[in-house]
Amino acid sequence: MSTKGVYTALSGAMAQSLKLDTIANNIANVNTPAFKRDQQVFNEYLSANEKSPTVIQVPRVPASVESFYDMQGGDKSFVDAKGTFTDFSQGSLKRTGNPLDVAINGKGFFEVATPQGVRLTRSGNFTLDGNGRLVTKEGHPVLSASGDSAADPSTRSIQISGGAPVTISDSGEVLEGNENRGKLSIINVEKPDSLQKMGHQLYGFKSNVNAEITNMPNATVQGGHLEMSNINVVKEMTDMIQTHRVFESTQKAISAYDSMSDKLVNVVGKTGL
Repeated sequence: MSTKGVYTALSGAMAQSLKLDTIANNIANVNTPAFKRDQQVFNEYLSANEKSPTVIQVPRVPASVESFYDMQGGDKSFVDAKGTFTDFSQGSLKRTGNPLDVAINGKGFFEVATPQGVRLTRSGNFTLDGNGRLVTKEGHPVLSASGDSAADPSTRSIQISGGAPVTISDSGEVLEGNENRGKLSIINVEKPDSLQKMGHQLYGFKSNVNAEITNMPNATVQGGHLEMSNINVVKEMTDMIQTHRVFESTQKAISAYDSMSDKLVNVVGKTGL
């Protein structure tokens, strides 16, 4: 009985450790523009699910010590990590005064070209590379809107000549003086859960998922602003304290089971009881 119980406590400790890592990563990115907080989701896994109904005969009588023997381990449960889910709610907008900074109002993602293909981002801290292209902080070209969904991304970069100041209108038009250099491509993902983080605030689609995206020609942005992370530091710290306490409780349970096993082998076994 104690041998099986220790695995239940161990699964709980592993789950809380994973949750602590996620919370710590959220706190570390509190000042990262457009960072979206992650959260762990867990299920209860019942060992009874592995056994057929003919094996487990749960007695329909009031609970007693004898009644548990017929369950043959069917009363055991474990913590099962369901996965990491991202909260895509919008963060607050912060004015920077940089004309190349831009934040999306409401839903939507910018399209950018990377060596691995087109990726999505909400981080609008853009700049110009040595060739005058509008790029992300990591140097990935920001794509312009195109009516042809099959258009080559390399033909959709936004080129700036450097002859006049650059501004970005509320509709996403990139203006160099009075010249329109292109409109930022902003798309909406119908099912945000189909996205996965690819690093550097970029998102790609999960494997074996049908990407349901739509263009957002009427999306609005705010130039000279950046979207901040959607992390509530107070909540994250509270969750960290609570998770740490649960983790300590599971450690105590593991120690208790270990002590029970030790006595079962070294005390009860030697006395022959």
